[in-house]
Amino acid sequence: MSEEYVTDDGRSGGSLAHRVPDLGALELLLAVARLGSLGAAAREVGITQPAASSRIRSMERQLGVALVDRSPRGSRLTDAGALVTDWARRVVEAAQAFDAGAQALRDRRDSRLRVAASMTIAEYLLPGWLLALRAERPDTAVSLLAGNSAKVAELLLADEADLGFVEGLTVPAGLDSAVIAHDRLIVVTAPAHPWARRRRPLTADELATTPLILRERGSGTRQVLDRALGGLARPLIELSSTTAVKASAVSGAGPSVLSELAVGEELAMRRLVSIPVEGVSLRRDLRAVWPTGHRPTGPARELLSLTRG
Repeated sequence: MSEEYVTDDGRSGGSLAHRVPDLGALELLLAVARLGSLGAAAREVGITQPAASSRIRSMERQLGVALVDRSPRGSRLTDAGALVTDWARRVVEAAQAFDAGAQALRDRRDSRLRVAASMTIAEYLLPGWLLALRAERPDTAVSLLAGNSAKVAELLLADEADLGFVEGLTVPAGLDSAVIAHDRLIVVTAPAHPWARRRRPLTADELATTPLILRERGSGTRQVLDRALGGLARPLIELSSTTAVKASAVSGAGPSVLSELAVGEELAMRRLVSIPVEGVSLRRDLRAVWPTGHRPTGPARELLSLTRG
């Protein structure tokens, strides 16, 4: 039974939730009024007759008036019950309008999904995830914005994306995250490069003192490499996409450091060669990110779950 108290002027006090029956009780009362039977009303709302009787009694105690007269011939409303039923109908209609409005908001939210992702994830992982999402939500329009990890954070914080994916070492300020996968950077060259004929692994010093074809500062790939080499990576060329870096390496312009995800085909076809390196860690986490305190919902939540499948 809901708690009540009485104010100095004799009226019931406390919060409105304590003084007004819940929607389930009001819907039951409306069913009794329409069907003329407590048992039939109980069946309509999906509860047992004893539970329905208990709910009506609880509502009568809460309101302080008798609502239903029970007899072997059925149940009928008292005069007070008929009046309360009229009020209940308005409350339930308002609740139905509220529910319809909330559903419209969910439908609008679910009609689109804006994803921002750093380049490697956008090019090599997201296409498969988005195909799986389309199978589950064919009516959701998805837009993808690709950029470096810093750009992904900027889009999320400006409310221009609903969910992001980054490859950097740390989570940008203002964002929460979840690790969804792991990746490894590898040193690659064209087969004609002298490193391709080495019998010993590269050392960290050799890698740090050799000009490399690199992603731009702010990219997750560059962050991992700079940390591994103590910020000593020397750029031969700086490019803003993984595809451009890879194409330059294939052309023989110089060695590069790229995600293992990005060069599988080139390694298999011997357009690039992987060069072992010792004394340096090039592993990294791949993360989903979203604004702090705003856990993904709707299609964003479903996409997040697909990344862990």
